[in-house]
Amino acid sequence: MPEAPKLAGFAPCISVVAPVYNEAGNVARLVDEVARALAEYPSDWELILVDDGSSDGTAAEIACAAAANPAVRPLRLRRNFGQTAALSAGIDAARGEVIITIDADLQNDPADIPALLAKMAEGYDVVSGWRAHRKDDFVSRTLPSRIANWIISHNTGLKLHDFGCSLKAYDRDVLRSFRLYGEMHRFLPALCTWRGARVAEIPVNHRPRTAGNSKYGIGRTTRVVLDLITVKFLIEYSTKPMRVFGGWGMLFGGAGGALCLYLTWLKLVLHENIGQRPLLVFAVLLVIVGIQLLMIGLLSELLARIYFESQGKPVYELAKPDRPPRGRFLAGQGPASG
Repeated sequence: MPEAPKLAGFAPCISVVAPVYNEAGNVARLVDEVARALAEYPSDWELILVDDGSSDGTAAEIACAAAANPAVRPLRLRRNFGQTAALSAGIDAARGEVIITIDADLQNDPADIPALLAKMAEGYDVVSGWRAHRKDDFVSRTLPSRIANWIISHNTGLKLHDFGCSLKAYDRDVLRSFRLYGEMHRFLPALCTWRGARVAEIPVNHRPRTAGNSKYGIGRTTRVVLDLITVKFLIEYSTKPMRVFGGWGMLFGGAGGALCLYLTWLKLVLHENIGQRPLLVFAVLLVIVGIQLLMIGLLSELLARIYFESQGKPVYELAKPDRPPRGRFLAGQGPASG
């Protein structure tokens, strides 16, 4: 393993979160590689293995790993809820000041964790891995991923090469109060940016899968696109939904009103028959759609206020003091540091 990057006094407690689904054969090696990557780490760490309803021998391997290493914390979901839900469960259970997410299939290299931490020491809140040299099939995995990354970057304003890389480091504070649904885990850096987080990206090693089967396929593309629409709305309009609904409502309503005035002029001035004209139906439809969009905008404004005020959520984020976080787990509750 290459020499660990210098952390220059930056040594927060960290939680490594790995969703695991039918990865029998990879669990023991994952635990071993994470332990070796953090063997010289100066503060406490924990590895949270979230069994997402595995149907093979994964649960038994996780139990054995937890029995052999006190730094391993097992979580088991009642059934397969999906990667986003498993990540959310691990993040909720994490006690570290920095949370590292990683795949359990070992295509992410745990040896890159110190590099993520070193980049965070420069003052970043989120550090995302970039699989610059992917070891996946180009047509079914790499090409769709590149297209998706371009679309996500263009729509969220956060320019990353690889949103889909699971190897990321987060300051715990920026993940506070997030609730993830669908395939939203890949948009976490963009959502963190929305809260004012500073995001960086570094190249990381990517390895071919040596055990188990891939759980990803091109069929996830539709779900990712739909979630992207949700994220786009959350980032730009969650506190001002009237901007989007009201804008389109005024456009449609204004166009319908102009057509109605034109048809009225034809009827009253030129004495033409407008009752059989499709344009009349179209104009009335535009006016109705415009009014409906304005009403949806008003309802959305009310819902946004109810959401923020009922949960005591501010519409702003205070900046953290410029000092590196350091900490220890509560006495008697933390895992061993190696």
